[in-house]
Parts: sequence; structure tokens; C-alpha cells
Amino acid sequence: MQSIPSQNVVDLLLDAVCVVHVDSTIEFVSPAFERIFGYAPQEVIGKRMLDMVHPEDLAITQRQAQRVMEGHLQLQFENRYVRKDGSIAHIRWTARWLPDKQLRLAVAHDITERKFTESMQAVIYAISEAAHTTQNLQALFQHIHQIIGRLLPATDFAVALYDACSDSLSFPYHVNEPGPAPTPTTLVQDALCAEVIRSGRTLLLTPDNPPPSDTAGTLEALLHQQLPHERAPLYWLGVPLQTQKGAIGALVLQSYNEQGRYTEKDKELLQFVSTQVAAAIERKQMHERLEHMAQYDQLTHLPNRQLFLDRLKTALARARRDQSLLSLLFLDLDRFKQVNDTLGHAMGDLLLQRVAQRLLECVRGSDTVARLGGDEFVVLLESGHAREHAAAAAEKILAAFGQPFDLEGIHLTIQPSIGVSIYPEHGGEEHHLLGHADEAMYLSKKNGGNQVRVASPQGGLPP
Repeated sequence: MQSIPSQNVVDLLLDAVCVVHVDSTIEFVSPAFERIFGYAPQEVIGKRMLDMVHPEDLAITQRQAQRVMEGHLQLQFENRYVRKDGSIAHIRWTARWLPDKQLRLAVAHDITERKFTESMQAVIYAISEAAHTTQNLQALFQHIHQIIGRLLPATDFAVALYDACSDSLSFPYHVNEPGPAPTPTTLVQDALCAEVIRSGRTLLLTPDNPPPSDTAGTLEALLHQQLPHERAPLYWLGVPLQTQKGAIGALVLQSYNEQGRYTEKDKELLQFVSTQVAAAIERKQMHERLEHMAQYDQLTHLPNRQLFLDRLKTALARARRDQSLLSLLFLDLDRFKQVNDTLGHAMGDLLLQRVAQRLLECVRGSDTVARLGGDEFVVLLESGHAREHAAAAAEKILAAFGQPFDLEGIHLTIQPSIGVSIYPEHGGEEHHLLGHADEAMYLSKKNGGNQVRVASPQGGLPP
């Protein structure tokens, strides 16, 4: 049998054989080196192998090389290299020291595809886990941003959500170096997102790849039209968030320099994870809708009784700690039944919505307005330092109700009866404060309504 020259065997290997000096200068590489690293053998002879190592792996690679030269056999060391085209190669090395020649002999096995598969599995698991563990949509968006940032440059990243019913586009999550998040708009006013969402296809725009013909114009011109005061990115990558109901939005990545350029591989990568991201967002949206339904009144969108009691309990704990006052205003609308009887329940519901809005306009953002049921509302005022604060807030509400409510052209004036209780004067527990405010409200109503009564110091009925 004719023997095959040893040099030919080396040439046939799929793994790259490398021989380097003490300082990592390359003495010899086999032909497979070009397939793995992108450089032909003649291009790298005389160059340092360490110069191709990924910067983040340089220190550990130098330490490992030192161990090999100390006589330790290297069998399973893994690190990353920057290929000639700028992409990353993951390599597993087998290496030994040749003391008589003062050279390192190593074999490089390309594990890039295996690492890619592992990272994709990890990303899918991480996104799925985030859908279950994050507290709200904003936290989910932040988590998704971090996850995608491990795969490709994502310094400038946005989540655009599309509401098909109103044809509106919003940006609930937007991290962009040059400027703030765009204001909500119609889909037609954002040509690039419109192209991604309506076509259901991923769109990659680069200096060499102009926008589609039906979104005529350069990337710079399109983005300048949308953001006239901002610097246009060099690269724009958008992927639709597809669900069974259609596209619910898009993930948008932008880059302003060549170091963060996007390629077709990045496009495929983002498209691969987008389905999982869309499912996570849809799941979190459903969870928040169910949570909202459980905690908020469906007519007025104010906190319901249960959420109000939870907030009152928390507020009482703060008041005890800070030794501050806390006030409850219990409101009932005078002669509300007549509205339903004369104008109908639809107008009655509209009036309750208008009342809720007016109450919110009368208090601070830190205060709570809740609907307990029917035409009963309650206002929780925190961080008070004077007993008169509650009375002043109640009088402000009375004055606001002096203005008629506009019910689709019908102008209606309706007054409230208001009862007030104050912590710690009227009790230290939720049910005590609520009960005393309720009793004070009924006394207000009994005496003709459209007035404020404060519970007595003993917690009984006011005089």
C-alpha cells in the first residue's frame, strides 16, 4: 500500500494545525486555517496569533499559553478569535510544547456553530423565563434588550407596539443615544416600521442597501423626515413581532458607526428570536390586562375596592413610620338615581366616568382616587401634616363639582356628599377609617348633601 506523505495528511485535516513561537509568532498553519479564521496561510506567517484573539479573551489566552510552555498538556481550552471578515470564531484547542524546538504545536477545532446553537437555546429559554418572572412590560422590555445585546450590537434598541384598532404606533421602550423616544403616531407616519409591520418581513438597511422602492428615499432621508433634529443612523434593522393574530409591533435596532454594523446574519438572528419575543410580550400583555381587570373598576378605570384597601394598608404603614397624617374622603353623589331614571343607565355610566376624571384633577398624582361601587368614591390623601389639609381638599372637590358635567351635549350639575376621617385621630386600622368616613358622609347626605362632614374625634357620628 502506498503511504500518504505526512504533509498531505495535515492538508486534509478539517481542523487547523498551527505551530507558533514563544511570542505567538506563526511559523506554520495548515490549509484548514483559512476555512476557520478566514486568512490564507501565506497571509499569517510571521504574524502574532495573539493579535487575532478576541480582546475579551486575550488575558486568559496568554495565561493558558504560558501553562503550555511550562509543560502542561492542553486538551479542552476554548476561546474566541476575530476572523478576517470581522465575525467571531469560537475555537477549542489541543496544544503541547515542543521543548527541543521551542515551539507550541496546537490543533484548532471550530466550535462556532455549536456555540451558536447553545446560545440560541439559552436565549429562547431566557426570553421564556423573562415572560414569567418580570413584573411588568417595562421590565420585560429591559430584559429582552439585555438578552439581544448578548447576541449582536444593541446599544440603540426600541420596541414599537402597533394597535391595529386605532392604527397607532407607540414606543414603550426606547433606548437611543441621540434623542428621546418618538411620540405615539399613526403607522403611516413611520415608513420604516410600517414596512416591517405590514409586510411581516425583516428589514435591514445599510449604506450599501437602500430602502425598498415603495419607501422611496435613502435611509438618511427617511429618518431625517421622521426625526428632523437627530443624527441619522448608518444601519437600521427592524423585525416584526409576529403572533397568530398578526404583527403586534417590531423590534428596532440602530447603529451610528461601523463598529456596530449589522449583517444578513444579524438579520436572521434577530428574526429567529423575534417569535419568542412576540410570544413573551403577548403573554405579559394578557397578564397585565387580567391584573388590571382584577384591580381596577372597568367603567372608570379607577382602583377598585380591593386595590384601594391594599393601598390604604400600605399608606397606613408609611404614616405610622413617618408619624404623618393620612386622610380619607368618602364621596357619594346626591340624587344619582334620578340621572339613571331620567337619562338612562348609559348616561349614568358616562357621568360616573366624568366624575372620576374630575376627582383625579382635584388631587395630587401621589393620592389615590378609587370607586368602591355604584356612585361611591373614596380619596386617599397621604403625607399630610395638618388636619386642615383634608378639609381643604374636600372643599376643592365641592367647588369643582359646582361646574356642570358635559354628557354628550347634555349639561348636568350634580353635587357630592363628603365624609372625612383622619389617621390617627379616627383610628389606626383600615376598616375604622373607612367606616368613620362612610358614617360622616351619610350624615352629610342626611343634612341635605353638597357638604363636607368630618368624623368626630371619638370616631362616632359628627355633630
